[in-house]
Amino acid sequence: MKVTTDIYLIAAKRTPIASFGSELASLTATDLASEAIKAILQSAGVSGREVEETFLGNVCAAGVGQAPARQAALKAGISEKSPATTINKVCASGLKSIILATQTLQLNQRKLVVAGGAESMSNIPYYDRAARWGVKYGDQKLIDGLAYDGLTDATEGVAMGVLAEKVCKEKGISREAQDRYSITSYKRAQKAWEEKSFSDEVCPISISSKKGVILIDKDEECFKVNFDKVSQLKPAFDPDGTITAANASTINDGAAAILMANNEGLKTISSKPIAKIIGYSETALTPAEFTLAPIEATKALLKTTGINLKEVDLFEINEAFAMVPLAFADALNVGLDKININGGAVSLGHPIGCSGTRIVVTLVHALRARSMRYGIAAICNGGGGASAMLIEAL
Repeated sequence: MKVTTDIYLIAAKRTPIASFGSELASLTATDLASEAIKAILQSAGVSGREVEETFLGNVCAAGVGQAPARQAALKAGISEKSPATTINKVCASGLKSIILATQTLQLNQRKLVVAGGAESMSNIPYYDRAARWGVKYGDQKLIDGLAYDGLTDATEGVAMGVLAEKVCKEKGISREAQDRYSITSYKRAQKAWEEKSFSDEVCPISISSKKGVILIDKDEECFKVNFDKVSQLKPAFDPDGTITAANASTINDGAAAILMANNEGLKTISSKPIAKIIGYSETALTPAEFTLAPIEATKALLKTTGINLKEVDLFEINEAFAMVPLAFADALNVGLDKININGGAVSLGHPIGCSGTRIVVTLVHALRARSMRYGIAAICNGGGGASAMLIEAL
């Protein structure tokens, strides 16, 4: 859908992305989200009392407590009188939060809002279904909430990687191509940190520990790779398959947030906008084809906005698996040099509720750093869907 009124991004930040059970594991999803929200408010010079609503993507909410979006908003200093909504569209949750915020601003229901996403995959609990009514006899099974609610297709009853493997076979996407892409993703992420390309988007987090206060100010995953072992890893989902731990996204903790305004909201603050939203789209294929859904979402986005694909300077296509951007590039004839130029979920990590917002945050800063104009962010989600957004850097 083309956005016919001006909807602006005022500030866009994310936390560092940490490895599973590692640097940020002591923080909940709402803790992480509050850090990202505080960072955008500080960047924009806006008080939390001025924010009229918060939208937050979060997938695995079991054990997080009631209303994760509300928790995060209050922790960040947003007014108790400001409502908050939690969104679960699986991996697209963080982008769906931006879409809902956009619609709210378009309707002039609010003037200044926060959109974001967060996930602490390290803290997702195990479930014991039998405990509710009492265990009568025999062994009981614990269900991994992370796998069950986050990484398993509910329709097919298999891991998302199993479905991705089927598409690889149908489309002829080789192990070698996926490994090459993944190595490039890692090298791009490492280079981005070396050149301080993430300095404007990442907000450091201070963690209290037995050793004192520790400052977490960098992504963790992209520095843990061993390039010599990439080609040696066994397939993760099919003995004869092509997807491995190296060319799939990792399990992570992180959050991202964006401060958004319409024209009326812009009048109430002193900060200048950094980008505006041109349009968004959402599409769906069969659950088994979820990895191809960003292609269809992008086609729909270009059709409704009237923007030619050649006008788009950069793409952030979430790397749920390396085969996702590879299939995207092949289907739309987009050069890989335009896709995920600072690395993606394979190398940076994929905190599932966060990633939809994270790719927009990264896209905005990448465009502005290069004085480029248009960018598209697209992300697939379990169940066969995808969300996409076209932004213009200012």
